[in-house]
Amino acid sequence: MPGTNLTRNEARTRAGLISDVSYAIELDLTTAAAGAPTFASTTVLTFAAEPGASTFADLIAASVREVTLNGKSLDPDSVYDGARIQLDGLAERNELRVVADCTYSRTGEGLHRSVDPADKETYLYTQFEVPDARRVFTTFEQPDLKAPFTFTVSAPARWVVISNSPTPEPTPYKGENGEELARWEFAPTERMSTYITAVVAGPYHVVTDVYEGPNGSYPLSLLCRPSLAEHLDTEDLFQVTKQGFELFERAFGTPYPFHKYDQAFVPEYNMGAMENAGCVTLRDEYIFRSRTTHAELESRANTVLHELAHMWFGDLVTMTWWDDLWLNESFAEWASHWAQVVATDKYNGAWTTFCNARKNWAYRQDQLPSTHPIAADMVDFHAVEVNFDGITYAKGASALRQLVAFVGEDTFIAALKEYFADHAFGNTELADLLKPLEKASGRDLDDWTERWLRTAGVNTLRADFTVDEAGAFKTFAIEQTAAAAFPVLRPHRLAVGLYRTTDAGLVRTERFEVDIDGPRTELAELIGAQQPDLVLLNDDDLTYAKIRLDERSRATLVDSIDQLPDSLARALAWGAAWDMTRDAEMPASQYVGMVLRGVRAETDLTGVRSLLGQATSAINSYAAPENRADLRTQYEQTLTELVAGAEAGSDHQLAFARAYIAGVFSAAGADQLAAWLDGRDLPAGLVVDNDLRWTLIVALSRLGRIDADGIEDELTRDTTITGQERAAQARAARPSAEAKAEAWQLAVESDDTPNETQFRTILGFQQPGQEELLRPYIGKYLAAAKDVYTRLGSSMGENVLVYLSPRNLPEDSTLEALTDWLDTEAESVDAPTLRYVGEARADLVRALDAQRRDAVG
Repeated sequence: MPGTNLTRNEARTRAGLISDVSYAIELDLTTAAAGAPTFASTTVLTFAAEPGASTFADLIAASVREVTLNGKSLDPDSVYDGARIQLDGLAERNELRVVADCTYSRTGEGLHRSVDPADKETYLYTQFEVPDARRVFTTFEQPDLKAPFTFTVSAPARWVVISNSPTPEPTPYKGENGEELARWEFAPTERMSTYITAVVAGPYHVVTDVYEGPNGSYPLSLLCRPSLAEHLDTEDLFQVTKQGFELFERAFGTPYPFHKYDQAFVPEYNMGAMENAGCVTLRDEYIFRSRTTHAELESRANTVLHELAHMWFGDLVTMTWWDDLWLNESFAEWASHWAQVVATDKYNGAWTTFCNARKNWAYRQDQLPSTHPIAADMVDFHAVEVNFDGITYAKGASALRQLVAFVGEDTFIAALKEYFADHAFGNTELADLLKPLEKASGRDLDDWTERWLRTAGVNTLRADFTVDEAGAFKTFAIEQTAAAAFPVLRPHRLAVGLYRTTDAGLVRTERFEVDIDGPRTELAELIGAQQPDLVLLNDDDLTYAKIRLDERSRATLVDSIDQLPDSLARALAWGAAWDMTRDAEMPASQYVGMVLRGVRAETDLTGVRSLLGQATSAINSYAAPENRADLRTQYEQTLTELVAGAEAGSDHQLAFARAYIAGVFSAAGADQLAAWLDGRDLPAGLVVDNDLRWTLIVALSRLGRIDADGIEDELTRDTTITGQERAAQARAARPSAEAKAEAWQLAVESDDTPNETQFRTILGFQQPGQEELLRPYIGKYLAAAKDVYTRLGSSMGENVLVYLSPRNLPEDSTLEALTDWLDTEAESVDAPTLRYVGEARADLVRALDAQRRDAVG
């Protein structure tokens, strides 16, 4: 037996043997608040099968008390191996009953239990994607064996319990010791996959509303812990949700497929959110306790719309196997940004945000050795777990945006309507989507699909032109190249923008929308146009490609990027400069200077955050070591000026203040931060609220200005889970060997550290300027890498392998250590570990190349 893994071939075999599945699940959560390590789980699985066949059911449990197949009791020790229950001699119709004790989780996988220190109450929620429903009940853990699910949950009577079906009136009863308990008997769900089922339980705060639409009324609810209730922004959350409902029902031509829509904001959540059918879970950091920026509100709105889009893309119609995960995630990513632009008033700059942040994520991922096609080859669960990445989300959405430009938005939407109508509550593969797209567009999409969806890598586009004596283009072509490892050249529909310096700034005066393909495409339509100050390829961001700037365009942007009035054009220009920096074609020092000159004029707050983060990375990783101190001084001084010059109380002031706090290295700067924490010398309009206090605490800890006692004192002001997590981050940031050893033990060696506490500890551990303290951990990281993914689980193991990797020590010796380890251990470690360590090595190679480029100027 292959442990907890499941292969695609095994899933296909099982799907060929069984059908017509249904579940009845009973969960006893009555002792959760008392700290019991496990809960009772009873599953009755009914299904049809090929008579005489053998298969298996999936379950990961602390113990199995009973296994009964078709009325015959089976010995759990004989048929259960810790992950699978062997089922032999199946009948035409079968009933499997399993009684087990399953474990409450602290890793965010399965049934997670969290205790809020603010009220000492217990809060539960499930998280099942990819393969973790089996940690709560017995399953056939694969997406194509859809079934109705009937949940019955026993819990304290005062709790709120929700699931995929509408919440029934609970039946009260007395516990053995007189406790006030209740039983919630939910109606059967629609047919759905195991990974989108859910249960949320605890004394949650609930706010309700109703969406009234052309297809009927749907109850809406928002849930959070009572300690966050005063911060729950019900007006904005319900407004965005209703705007999404109205657009998606109309555009997709299919009514919302479930009976109600709950959005539960839950603690210690590993991801942004999860699209459980009618019962979405979201990380409760989206409930902002303190002053926040428009960019963060926009990001939250995008997540809300992303999960709502999944009710159609993923829940109503689900991929047959995880090879087509992109049919879920790429579409939801595209639909959420599209909906922000089309359906909302406040967040309609979403494509600029997408360009500034999400596409950079995709470009980075697509240049790592682990890159893969959008339609990936997911051979097993391990392959799936690591591919929730920038390719599956952002590159996939970019390809869809290119497809929309290729066939037209109306045609694209018409094809989606047919897709949902044909496959409602079913499973699909790529071909099932292509059929209505080809029908609606009249185009053969085989070639487009092969080159865009089934091949990896990103193309690079650059303009090649000559001009005559009068400065007009004599020739103009776009050259396309690809990485040697992925030599595919793709068709692109894109725009070429010509920008000229005017009294109104750097303004687009001409735009040409063209189709290109192959290594060189001549563009006759540009011949005769005057060479502008800026030639911007992929204007309006219609395709997915790195763009290169000609010499004049680059000089224009270095000096005048702040003169570009269009936010999307600026985002593309910033992206081109960042790509060139990462590819060692532009010195990191020049990029940092460009950011510090231009960011003051950036109107997109996501752009502000991304640019300052990228400038920090350029300083710490891509700048030559001999240039780093001067760049840090320049950064700190410029941010001081930006904070002082920003409008009082503005989003820009807050964004600049956060960046300044993180970028302080000088003693004078540390004194300034300490004064702000004490409420002294604050810029007008800047409020040091809970979140900004913790940002200051972490920075002062990094600088050695606050010790463990000072961090504990801060916890008396903030007794929440968030306070505990940020305190862990601050402790890990302290510049001492003892602090690092303590943090390492919590994050890597302990098996009972809560998931979000572990993540915050890891974020605090690696700090710029602490290289001497961190170098001894290169070897410890590589030793831990041998088993941490299996020992801590996929999510927390990934945290260690990615965020504790020594990519933040970009030195030749670090590269040599990782290279030697990969050469030695490649055959002995699991595939996810090999991927993450290999990615860290690739980042080091890139950083060292950039440092050499920066050294020569």
